Amino acid sequence: MTARDTGTEQLIKNTAKNLFFAEGKLHATTQEIADTAGVNRTLVNYYFRSRDALFDQVFHDAQKELLDLLDEVIDSDMAFKEKMKNLIDVFMNQAMQFPYRELFIITEMNRHDIIESKIARVEKVNGMLQEIGAEMEKGTIRKMNPRHFLINLFSMMAYPLVTAPLNKIIFNMNDQDYTSLMEERKKLIFETIFPQ
Repeated sequence: MTARDTGTEQLIKNTAKNLFFAEGKLHATTQEIADTAGVNRTLVNYYFRSRDALFDQVFHDAQKELLDLLDEVIDSDMAFKEKMKNLIDVFMNQAMQFPYRELFIITEMNRHDIIESKIARVEKVNGMLQEIGAEMEKGTIRKMNPRHFLINLFSMMAYPLVTAPLNKIIFNMNDQDYTSLMEERKKLIFETIFPQ
């Protein structure tokens, strides 16, 4: 039995990821993925058997990659303010690099009713909610239901990136200008959470 060329397999996955998440081509065909990757379509079928199998693999990898990056920050021992600053940076940097990933993940979760390690995720979020509650008791952040804090935080980060195509039209901005606006937004979100 011949060994699989994992370099080609990874190239195809990276190409599909870029088409799906960076360019927003959620319905890219195996031919389009192959052409963009510079490989024959039969190689895409060899490694993944079908577009749906490739799609599922890229979805799984994307979900895991984002959660791993967020978990690294959430699980860290850094001070709460620094943790929030890093969480904003990590989430927004990833969302700017792959602006369609969150839509894709939400769509797939709704369609398949799935999320990796649901129980572990609930425990992780509960731990974060306890940490937020403790910071509220210290007076570091305004008191509210800690769930509202997390919803507000992720809404402030995700919404302008999910609605970027519309916002660029409304505000008459090109990609570079909008990216600069989102870089400014990181600081604005932090200052909104921790007013001077």
